[in-house]
Amino acid sequence: MSVSLSSKSCSFCGNTIRFGEGRILVRNDGSMLYFCSSKCWKNMLVLKRDARKLKWTRRYVKGGIKVSR
Repeated sequence: MSVSLSSKSCSFCGNTIRFGEGRILVRNDGSMLYFCSSKCWKNMLVLKRDARKLKWTRRYVKGGIKVSR
């Protein structure tokens, strides 16, 4: 059994998470979501917000999200 000691990035805001910190959510299909703080956890799962619309995330898109039709 091998353990990965590499740093992960937050699934919501994109910040790096050091080993031993943060939260991991494993979904029924086997996908894993990593969160750096309870702020990111609540914004994604409880409040169902889009990270691209919040300025404090690294995934923020300046000028708005373009929707192709």
